[in-house]
Amino acid sequence: MPKHGHIRHGSLQFYPRVRAKKVLPRVNWNSITNSKEKVGLSGFISYKVGMKSAHIKDNTSNSLTKGQRIYVPVTILECPTMKIFSIRFYKNKKLIGEVLSSNIDKELKKKVKLPKEIKKKIEDFNDFDEVRIIAYSQVKKTSIKKKPDIAEIGLTGSKEDKLKFIKENLSKELYIKDFLVQEKSVVDVRGVTKGKGTQGPTKRFGLSLNFHKKEKGVRGPGTGGAWHPARVEYTHPMAGQMGYFTRVIYNNKIIFSGNINEKDINPKSGFKKFGKIKNDYIIIQGSLQGPSKRQLLITNPLRATKNQTKKNYEFLELK
Repeated sequence: MPKHGHIRHGSLQFYPRVRAKKVLPRVNWNSITNSKEKVGLSGFISYKVGMKSAHIKDNTSNSLTKGQRIYVPVTILECPTMKIFSIRFYKNKKLIGEVLSSNIDKELKKKVKLPKEIKKKIEDFNDFDEVRIIAYSQVKKTSIKKKPDIAEIGLTGSKEDKLKFIKENLSKELYIKDFLVQEKSVVDVRGVTKGKGTQGPTKRFGLSLNFHKKEKGVRGPGTGGAWHPARVEYTHPMAGQMGYFTRVIYNNKIIFSGNINEKDINPKSGFKKFGKIKNDYIIIQGSLQGPSKRQLLITNPLRATKNQTKKNYEFLELK
């Protein structure tokens, strides 16, 4: 009989495997922001609509399907407008002050405690290295919910250009086109995966099933470990929490971005478990983490690859 064994799965890089504390994760904007780019947003809050198949024309040079019309799996994200909640000033990578916006939606006032009066102003800060914004999504414009989601967003450009951009848009709405300043073809997506609750070691770590005549169960590890050290190591695959983890998917190819009033991609009955898109949207090749309606943070690529950036797709329709 063949030996039924398998090397242990599950990267220890992600230990401890616990539920995410925040639905919108933190971002190290210092490593993502590129000062050489045109001034604009380095990230944007979006909401997962679902998956479809896209009919596209492949115009990529040296591609096996160059000039052909092909189908690719895509994920659709709705991107309602955002507003600036506050401006944060940093010195030597430490927060030195924050200025609140005077124009905040009433839905956010119910969620966040605000001071009775705004004392600090932008003009009070002259000696700073970095400036970022706290933005909140106007999710009330969608069919999902009313309470907005908040996240810190970095900016591209020089320090003076960032401050000018903030002053110009302090009381305005920020659109996805403010993020796609150079029609970025590749983005990173940060978010939380689907929660699967408590699962056994076989599903959680990918253990192979034991031989069917095994005495103490099939779906479990073959041994609890060696006699010495005389304890169960933390590396031992055990049952526990699975899913609802913070994950980043790098270098996602944007196939198309548009507004629902200009190009309507809604099915007659709306998207399953989501409804109809009412705002701007982007279509990304492949799958993304999380269920439908999950909030995701799209950012500039940390390290864009040539294989993804050289792809040139012409979007035709959804199927």
